[in-house]
Amino acid sequence: MRFLIVDDHPILRLGVRHLLHSAWPEAEIVEAETLEQAVERLTAAPPQLVVLDLSLGDATGTEAPARLLRMGSGVPILVLSLNAEPSFAARLLQMGVSGYLPKSRAADELVTAARRVLGGHRYVTAEMADHLLGLLSGDTPGALPHERLSAQEYRVMTMIAAGRSPAEIAEAMHLSTKTVSSYRARIFVKAGWSNNTELTKYCVQHGLTDPL
Repeated sequence: MRFLIVDDHPILRLGVRHLLHSAWPEAEIVEAETLEQAVERLTAAPPQLVVLDLSLGDATGTEAPARLLRMGSGVPILVLSLNAEPSFAARLLQMGVSGYLPKSRAADELVTAARRVLGGHRYVTAEMADHLLGLLSGDTPGALPHERLSAQEYRVMTMIAAGRSPAEIAEAMHLSTKTVSSYRARIFVKAGWSNNTELTKYCVQHGLTDPL
């Protein structure tokens, strides 16, 4: 068994390593503290599971999982994040990650989540699962504007709120600036915003400017 831990904080990597070794004493555990290091490790020797923090020195939000998923290795990704909002977890699951676990629950649920993902299933906390089922069935009343967005639209929204230009967003997402502009227009229609200021204000109020 081989694991890849991607986190820019040594203490957190040590904690995750300890939890994984408690369940898989013989496992080989490789670490990376940046997205670029993670890409190198994944290319050199693909692990059975990637445990990924979203806030890295060279990537934040959905950038890291998007890059790793584009590599097409098929290695499942279990995301650890400070962001416990179910709608954000939904975006990452739509992108293709296999599990999403708030860091506040890591000590209690990391091993369970890892076992679930290694078994070919997806994993979120019970509370998140209830909310996600509501979103999928349309039973969640009063859905917030960002919960109506597709995964790509959501990513464009957070990048706009972070102050990125259309050209920067296009480069990060491997799209044309015209496509980015189309996403922006659809976001405004779905959310009822008329300019970037309204979008940014909303994202700041809901902690969506730079998801961790």
